[in-house]
Amino acid sequence: MTTNDRQHVTIIGTGSWGTTLGLLVARKGLPVRLWTRTPEETATLKADNENRRFLPGHPFPETITVTDSLEEALAEGCQLVIYSAPSSKFRANVQQTRPYFEALKKKPLALSAAKGLEMDTLLRMTEILEQELPTAAEQGLICALSGPNISKEVADGQPGATVIAGKNTASIEKAQALINSSLFRVYTNHDVIGVELSGALKNIIALGAGISDGLGAGDNAKGAFMTRGMAEIGRLGVAAGADPLTFLGLAGLGDLVATCASPYSRNRFLGQELAKGRTLDEIRAGMSQVAEGVFTTAAARRMAERYNLEMPITEQMYQVLFENKPPMKAVYDLMSREPTHELYGFKI
Repeated sequence: MTTNDRQHVTIIGTGSWGTTLGLLVARKGLPVRLWTRTPEETATLKADNENRRFLPGHPFPETITVTDSLEEALAEGCQLVIYSAPSSKFRANVQQTRPYFEALKKKPLALSAAKGLEMDTLLRMTEILEQELPTAAEQGLICALSGPNISKEVADGQPGATVIAGKNTASIEKAQALINSSLFRVYTNHDVIGVELSGALKNIIALGAGISDGLGAGDNAKGAFMTRGMAEIGRLGVAAGADPLTFLGLAGLGDLVATCASPYSRNRFLGQELAKGRTLDEIRAGMSQVAEGVFTTAAARRMAERYNLEMPITEQMYQVLFENKPPMKAVYDLMSREPTHELYGFKI
């Protein structure tokens, strides 16, 4: 095996987005190692030559190697590790890889492709990476990817764009070079807080947009709701230290529009089903993947309390999700609030 053959990108997480990112890199001709949790899953993916469960119809290029061995996945020559597990499993996945990551002589970049917050700690995913991979943190190797990225469309080869954020310019530019392609344009940003919070918080708004669609409220209502949702995201983000301009970029406005409009959006789907009168437990039982907006709603509500902020949309979504409030009553309560200035509470 030559040195060139040994250089590779590793994907931790075989859901639709992790698999899509693996395909994206592998189609460029770069070796990819797709890590699975069990030998059984490895055998299935190899036999099918695709991820039939989460991303059917997209055969693996020859440049993808499927393995359940972390020693193989995180062998010397690894350039980039992409962590794409849901936020609820993110830390456990990173902890599992840590001994192998730390054993590498030359440390790879560690990139979060998850959009959420850790429930117990309210930490962003890169903050978890910093805690669990201290050497990577010291060397400035940690970054995050977020944007209007519907997995199926990216896997289908439709044009799209995303943003990679990190504190170290060399690191984010290296990740950019590894992932960027003629059909998937990658931008960089140093505002890690804004990029990660944009990706997480827009899922709350997507839940509400789904409810709006499910109730047949119309385009005016949905447009207004998305705009007020962006104002709410911005208020919390700025309070947490983000650059307000980030919320107008790909990770903010771009992702909000895509997630609130796409028929493939899990969060929008869940909102639509809530509008039909189904319970949260019923809906989630029938979903094969996680709708991050549910966990994020609870986490964002706690963050708002920490910063003493009004977040009326988040509050109403919380009551619908966890207190069985009828969606129509939540709409009424939002519409009945005291009118204010459009930028009320938005301190920059």
